[in-house]
Amino acid sequence: MTLLQTAGRARGLLTVLACLTAVGPLAIDMYVPGFPAMSRTLHTSSSAVQLTLTAFLAGVVVGQLVIGPVSDSLGRRRLLIGGCAGFAAVALVCAFAPGIGALIAARFLLGIVGAAGMVLARAVITDRFHGPEVPRHFALLSQIMSVAPVAAPVIGAAILSVFTWRSVFGALCLIGVLLLLAVLVMVPESLPPERRHSGGLAGTFHAMGRLTSNRSFMGCALVLGLASAALFSYISGSSFVFERIHGASPALYSLIFAVNAIGMLLAGAVFSRLTHRIRVNTLLTAAVAVCLAGTLAEVLLTMALGDGFAASWICLFVVLCGIGMLIPATMTLGQNLGRATPGAASALLGGLQFLFGAIASPVVGLFGETSSLPMALVMLVAAALAALALIVLVRPRHGHGDIRTPTD
Repeated sequence: MTLLQTAGRARGLLTVLACLTAVGPLAIDMYVPGFPAMSRTLHTSSSAVQLTLTAFLAGVVVGQLVIGPVSDSLGRRRLLIGGCAGFAAVALVCAFAPGIGALIAARFLLGIVGAAGMVLARAVITDRFHGPEVPRHFALLSQIMSVAPVAAPVIGAAILSVFTWRSVFGALCLIGVLLLLAVLVMVPESLPPERRHSGGLAGTFHAMGRLTSNRSFMGCALVLGLASAALFSYISGSSFVFERIHGASPALYSLIFAVNAIGMLLAGAVFSRLTHRIRVNTLLTAAVAVCLAGTLAEVLLTMALGDGFAASWICLFVVLCGIGMLIPATMTLGQNLGRATPGAASALLGGLQFLFGAIASPVVGLFGETSSLPMALVMLVAAALAALALIVLVRPRHGHGDIRTPTD
């Protein structure tokens, strides 16, 4: 095989892995515009419909924590194929769910099988790539993760303008089928038998337990999880802040959300370029500092001057840019620190990411929707705790997990 063919296959592999990471955001946000119609069709309350979202997030957490470690023992490809096939099948079950109880259960299962693509994409990158390539590839996954939540509601709304909410799950089924075909063609086994973890599944989960005692690794996982708590707080609370408090139209809010997502995208691109010259630990420190500065400014400005449209938008844009660099930085360091068991490392990183996000999402609403201060405070607490985890556990000055230093 020529060098050009090898490079082409690598690009194809990365494209498929990036699409696999988009499954979660697509399955979360594509059907959200259909919530009112779902409530009417299934004769249930809006809060019950929202439970389908919570069930999916819970399934993603469980799925990553199980599938990741199992892949260190059984390999990646079979689990990826099963995950894509399962995603297509369960999405079809969601489309024909007769009631809200069945839909909640199906959404939980959809989260479990959908987690396969997210957790195994990171593991495959760790298996296949080394050195300066790694942070660039994780930056690509992060960029796709920032674009997907913007595109998903638009795709869902377009489907709903012609068809019913059940058709959204039909579209997700089709996505699952296409991903299955892509995996079969483009994703070879990245973990040969001689590199698989010995001791069976019990030994694999024991290895994951050892990872939790790795101070630097758990620091990266906590920084990622806490940053995700801030991000999910923004996702769940920003529509109320801009539409109800600042009086923005849905179209203007969509523009604000898109611009902030573009900020995350550009920050990921900047991270990718800077890894050639600057240590990942240093970039992570800068990213956490940017997040903390943005959330602190939002809280102080709101307390001093009241709710301000421009100030809120600017501060949140700054925070999202910080998160856009933070996610690939923590993934790079965490996966490098857990390189001996990449699946288990990916499971813990992704599991905490979605667990903290799921916990933070409803917290903003508990404190009312008449001010932007509750959302800003939740984001500030999350950013401050992330900074504490960085200083106490990650200890970036030591360079643990950096691509230019030995792993911890």
